[in-house]
Amino acid sequence: MGKAQRGSIDRDQCPHGERGYGQWLWNRPSGPSETCLILAHGAGAPMDSPFMQEMAERLAARGLTVVRFEFPYMAQRRLDGRRRPPNQQALLLETWRQVYADVRQQVTGRLAIGGKSMGGRMASLVADELGVDALVCLGYPFHAVGKADKPRVAHLADLKTPTLIIQGERDAMGDRITVEGYALSKAVALHWLAAADHDLKPLKVSGITHPQHLDTAADVVAVFLEKTARQQAGRQGISG
Repeated sequence: MGKAQRGSIDRDQCPHGERGYGQWLWNRPSGPSETCLILAHGAGAPMDSPFMQEMAERLAARGLTVVRFEFPYMAQRRLDGRRRPPNQQALLLETWRQVYADVRQQVTGRLAIGGKSMGGRMASLVADELGVDALVCLGYPFHAVGKADKPRVAHLADLKTPTLIIQGERDAMGDRITVEGYALSKAVALHWLAAADHDLKPLKVSGITHPQHLDTAADVVAVFLEKTARQQAGRQGISG
């Protein structure tokens, strides 16, 4: 992360970050919003990477409030420019707990969590524990590259949180053929993007552009969150 990128964030949008996870980036819709989605970055790119920025902008354009944060190792990288591996899983999960609690104090209405690759995977590990309204994963790392024989899906079989995973059909960390062989919870909905990789980028020969896939992903996320809101409201009405 060079100096230009480290200085690219408008700090007026990031009033928080005294607890190790850096500052926040907000994208707010022009009108009222009933749902806030917290998005975490992947292992190697920060919260203001082109992918994260473009997705946040698209989601806000569809009526969602989006807040992004960085795990401690990435927040430190922003300060000194040194590349580091991700923190240990225990710290990543604790960061999610802290961020969720802090955002919950700042927003009303529904609160969902998720993220790109590792960020989404870590979110999936705490979603039920936190009682979030929904989970959204963009390019889920079902297994490490080249290690399809060592899947990371055990917890996904019992997940109770309404979950959307948007996955490229040729994702090297979980392609369509491989993932369709997994036993996933009924709470998990998969949406496949044709000829797309881990960054949801399609092959040129497909005739589909990356922006088109990102638009589709944003549409699917917005519809999913609206649908889960209606379903949850209906259950509450019945129980009430």
